[in-house]
Amino acid sequence: MGKMKFDDSLGKPDLSRAMLGRIAGYFLPYWKQALAVLAVLSATSVLGLLPPLLIQRIVDHALPEKNLRLLVYLVGASLGATVASGLLGVLQNYLNAYISQSIVYDMKNQMYRHLQSMPLQFYTSVKQGEVITRMTSDISGIQGVFSGTIVNFASNLLMLVTTAGTLFWMNWKLALVSLFVVPLFVAPTRKMGSVRWKIAKETQEKISDQNHIIEETLSLSGYMLMKLFTREGRERSRFMTANAETTALQIRESMAGRWFMMLVSTFASIGPMLIYLYGGYLFIQGDISVGAIIAFVALLGRLYAPVGQLTNLYVDIKRSVALFQRIFDYFDMEPKIADAPDAVSGTLAGGSIEFRNVGFSYQPDKPALQGISFKAEPGTMTALVGPSGAGKTTITNLIPRLYDADSGQITIGGKDIRNLTLHSLRSGIGLVTQDTYLFNGTIRENLMYASEDASEEDLIRACQAAYIHEFIMGLPEGYETVVGNRGIKLSGGEKQRISIARVLLKNPPVIILDEATSSLDTASEFFVQQAMNVLLQDKTSIVIAHRLSTIMSADRILVVKDGQIAEQGRHEELLTQNGVYKDLYDKQFGRQAVQRTHAKEEEGSPT
Repeated sequence: MGKMKFDDSLGKPDLSRAMLGRIAGYFLPYWKQALAVLAVLSATSVLGLLPPLLIQRIVDHALPEKNLRLLVYLVGASLGATVASGLLGVLQNYLNAYISQSIVYDMKNQMYRHLQSMPLQFYTSVKQGEVITRMTSDISGIQGVFSGTIVNFASNLLMLVTTAGTLFWMNWKLALVSLFVVPLFVAPTRKMGSVRWKIAKETQEKISDQNHIIEETLSLSGYMLMKLFTREGRERSRFMTANAETTALQIRESMAGRWFMMLVSTFASIGPMLIYLYGGYLFIQGDISVGAIIAFVALLGRLYAPVGQLTNLYVDIKRSVALFQRIFDYFDMEPKIADAPDAVSGTLAGGSIEFRNVGFSYQPDKPALQGISFKAEPGTMTALVGPSGAGKTTITNLIPRLYDADSGQITIGGKDIRNLTLHSLRSGIGLVTQDTYLFNGTIRENLMYASEDASEEDLIRACQAAYIHEFIMGLPEGYETVVGNRGIKLSGGEKQRISIARVLLKNPPVIILDEATSSLDTASEFFVQQAMNVLLQDKTSIVIAHRLSTIMSADRILVVKDGQIAEQGRHEELLTQNGVYKDLYDKQFGRQAVQRTHAKEEEGSPT
């Protein structure tokens, strides 16, 4: 099972028919609204032609004829067309927002659901903050695809067609002259599009680096590590460097745009000059009116602007497709751990847990587990001990299918866990780890996460069994006390007992304890140990222990070394084997004996 790799930059966009069809699939549910947008754009394009044409009538007829009534009528009609176009623009903006925000809504829901189904390995492989970036800025960027690319294309195409048609209808000679300038827009626009695309790619990569630094150093764990190792200056320098590089790229993109706009403005000014020159000649010849020349010049802006936009359309499409492609990269990662087609719901109560020659690897050719076989009977405690990195946690992670075994079989009650639905499997398992996670909410909210329907009596009973109720009631806010980010306002022992109370409230038949007391002081360990005794009653339990004192009474102890079970048996049996367990025991208890001896010597020494 190779380590997953994820690209966090704007790669080369896939413009295949399949990709474009896949993108179109997100717009299909809103085809009615899209047709309404098209109708509004068509009406707006036509209304935009009216003011210049009405100006021609004013100059050629109302003013020379001194017809006040006609003047008022034409001015009113021009104003009405402008107001109507503005109102339609408001409607268009609403429809644009509705369609784009609805697509973003759909994609965020789909992405969240998809990310929930991804295996644990996915979250141990991606950069910190990358998932949030994809969920927020990437998907939110889709919002501009409809209004910024699709609607922009339709709007500019309609404007170009209607304007060009009107110009040829008015005077085909002047229309040809006005089109003479169009090629001047094409080359710089395409060149500018490519330059800005390249800069945008570099900027996206730098922003990703910047977000990674923020997520690493300003998360709770990263912040504490930075403070404890006094690396504020180093991290500030890293951030300032990434920020400076991002800013420089953004300035480059902005300045490139300014040079481009200067060229476009220069070329755009050539058109009206040619119209005045050649139009003046035609006027002198008596072939055209002054009003027609003015109307022509007024319509030129509606001709040149769409040309520039449409020339740059390919770049806009590449940018949009690349954004979709980044999101599809995640969607295309199929969850490796999912319900089998014929998976069934089942209860874990009363069923033994059995590993049959199980093997597992995080990376190819580097096995983490080999030939693991054991059986944990209902109502018994099975303990896993051994040096760090031996594979103890990996064994327990395979039971709720946080990972799937590469070989062998794991059964509960004789049923292969792959044939059980994930919901029924995980609903029957309670897990308490050394690193207890609490949400930044109240104690009640953290406890109720186990069972939303639990009554107040159930809540109190679970906390009493976990030896935490009296502590909670001693807090000013009681169960409504906010625990802070990751429960930072509580001690390790208090968090651990709340975690145990949460599992008690869930009341699963299988309990997994992963080093639940290894980092606690003596007083906290005592209370947690008492809570664990209650928790494990009549349960099938698998306990990972660093302190052998906590598992001496286990029904079976498995000694794990180098991904294999080196020894197994009860405490007394393992001591007689003079193996790995005996060595661990001597190191722990021999050290404790030395510490006690030193303590007694210090007590007896004169002050």
